[in-house]
Amino acid sequence: MSQSQSQHTNTHVTHDVEPLGPDSLTWRLFGDWRGLLQGPWAGSMQNMHPKLGAAVEAHSTFFEERWQRLFRSLYPIGGVVFDGDRAPATGREVRDYHRGIHGVDAKGRRYNALDPDVFFWAHATFVMGTVLVQRHFGDPLTDAQKELLWAEAIRWYAMYGMPMHDVPPTWTAFQVYWDHMCQEVLEDNPATRAVLDLRHLDKPPYFPWLPDTAWRAFQYPVGVAFEWLTVGMYDESVRRLLGYRWTGTDERLMRLVHAAVRTGWKLVPFERRFHPRARAAWQRARGALPADAPLVQTPARNLPPERYRDSPRHYVPGR
Repeated sequence: MSQSQSQHTNTHVTHDVEPLGPDSLTWRLFGDWRGLLQGPWAGSMQNMHPKLGAAVEAHSTFFEERWQRLFRSLYPIGGVVFDGDRAPATGREVRDYHRGIHGVDAKGRRYNALDPDVFFWAHATFVMGTVLVQRHFGDPLTDAQKELLWAEAIRWYAMYGMPMHDVPPTWTAFQVYWDHMCQEVLEDNPATRAVLDLRHLDKPPYFPWLPDTAWRAFQYPVGVAFEWLTVGMYDESVRRLLGYRWTGTDERLMRLVHAAVRTGWKLVPFERRFHPRARAAWQRARGALPADAPLVQTPARNLPPERYRDSPRHYVPGR
């Protein structure tokens, strides 16, 4: 990807690109609950992009509402894959949340959330995260499946209405791009370290019945475990960048985790594996819901703090 500046007014027409559907590999792999296991990986990888990390540090509410921001975002992001004929509108909606996010970072470098290289990097982590979930917690993809997944990822990216001219055309080309980013572009920065600081994470608001004392007992070990999983999913060049080590013992333990999750996952009913936005899409596809049924939106418990709800930078259903 080029480091082109301020090209976000040059959008790609999406009406001639077919949205993904239930026959796609992406529908079967993206949007299931195992994806939460790579949440810190995705967040930290995104923030290591210098421009993206600067934008998050200066403009995001993530660090004051981590749980809500995470679960709220799953709805529109998943919709770009699962909303069928409505996916292009969802994609443009997601793109437009990023309008006006720009500035100058602490090193004097300009950033804009809609610079093509920034926006594409976030998409790249979604695709690579899908591959890693299968590698570490499911059935690793074959080379042919990776090529298919990437071909579908190009269609997926087209839903955003962003420039397409620098998108790698094949999985092999995407790997060249990915290695270049990991080895030469990504950086250690405060936004990345904040994502990885999980040992003092607030209690999830979805478990109000959980006593604070019980959460404090689990808080530290849960944080350590997720940080360890995240390190296991990093490329070796990223581990070196952040100062982590991964030993043979770590790798053997990761294989045990893989086996446990893979085995347990087979016991989960198919539709229950998916996030509500994706689950509803599967129900529409098999006729259990009307094709034009309203899209599933985030519940009120995930909304941003009251003072941000009028901002066009935030997803707030029904606004």
